[in-house]
Amino acid sequence: MLNISKNKVSDHIDLSKFDSGKEIFTKEYHKKFKKFLLAFSIILVIILFLPWTQNISTTGKVTTLKPNQRPQTLQSQIPGRIEEWFVQEGDFVKKGDTILRISEIKSEYFDTKLAERTDKQLNSKNLSAKAYTNKINALQNQIAAIKNERVLKLEQARNKLKQSHLKVKSDSIDLEAVKIKQSIAQTQFNRTQTLQEEGLKAVKDVEEKKAKLQELSAKLVSQENKFLSSKNDLINAKLAISGIQASYTDKLSKAESSLFTAQSDAYDTDVQVSKLETSLANYNKRTSLLFITAPQDGYINKAIKSGIGETFKEGEQLVNIMPANYDLAVEMYVEPIDLPLIHIDEDVRVQFDGWPAMVFSGWPNVSYGTYGAKIVAIENFISSNGKYRVLIVPNSNDEPWPKAIRVGSGAKTIAMLENVPIWFELWRQLNSFPPNFYQPESKSDNDKSKKEK
Repeated sequence: MLNISKNKVSDHIDLSKFDSGKEIFTKEYHKKFKKFLLAFSIILVIILFLPWTQNISTTGKVTTLKPNQRPQTLQSQIPGRIEEWFVQEGDFVKKGDTILRISEIKSEYFDTKLAERTDKQLNSKNLSAKAYTNKINALQNQIAAIKNERVLKLEQARNKLKQSHLKVKSDSIDLEAVKIKQSIAQTQFNRTQTLQEEGLKAVKDVEEKKAKLQELSAKLVSQENKFLSSKNDLINAKLAISGIQASYTDKLSKAESSLFTAQSDAYDTDVQVSKLETSLANYNKRTSLLFITAPQDGYINKAIKSGIGETFKEGEQLVNIMPANYDLAVEMYVEPIDLPLIHIDEDVRVQFDGWPAMVFSGWPNVSYGTYGAKIVAIENFISSNGKYRVLIVPNSNDEPWPKAIRVGSGAKTIAMLENVPIWFELWRQLNSFPPNFYQPESKSDNDKSKKEK
């Protein structure tokens, strides 16, 4: 039995004569096995030529399509202290509902009537600004009156100057006339005196001419005094004009200085009014920030700061809220080597955690428990995990996703690529080659192919 000896028992004894030998040597076991191997080989060859859908399998998680539909945390824009909660975890809140009330922790805002007092200060400053406005109007009216008065005074002084010019001219003419008369009288006196010496005229005539000459000489002196007095009046009229201009310039300068001072004070008051208005608006806004309200309809997930009297800084997270209305999506992460194979509007099959499924990745049509989806966004920058983020949404032409799915639950995704034979896929897997690179057919290409047909 161990084949140690070269002498075989079968050479000396016919084993087929025994009952056990008849049972064993008369049956042909190998024929059935060969038939089985042949059938198996034929089936295997047929299977190798069956179509196989290449795919990219990844994991992901359920999220929402729009950023404003994702879970968010509420913060306070100001530091404060928690005073009262109006909700509890799991409550549904509508947009604008008050979630909690806080109080101030900064000493400059402890005054509960701070906004009211600031409003009073603002009213006082507004009245002060109106008073400055009235003062400016009064000074402007005063300046206008001074300018009108200066115009009249200067016109009066110029008229007087003209009168003085005419008076000087008249007196100069009169002076020349008196000079001529005095010269004539002197000539007549000399002639009469000569004739009297010759005996042709009487002494009386000489005396008359001499009296007339003296009279005209006195009149000449008087006329010269009058002429000089007119010149002095002319000079005084010119000086009066200069004095009026200087006097009214001084008055206008003082009035304009007061006007500029009032305008400066008015501008300063306007600045203070603006600052008070800003402060009042800030105080009113800060008062409204003492109540944390819901930004949209949703559910209270978790109170991050829960204790009454607990203080927090501005921007610190207080409560987590999940929006009530959202559009589901799944974010999956693709290896960089597979990214060129992913395109917008491609079909993807999704299997959700907790939902029974029977998945044949290469035969999506015979899989059970998967749901259809389409790619809507592909991230252009690599994520921190070394992969690219891809966002998919439900396929409207496929079975709708389960309503009980919650944001944040896990999911497995299968991105469908080309159909290839199974033998090709096995060969690709054995050689660690990536799936076939391809570009999806566009609508225009489909239209062209239909026209050609």
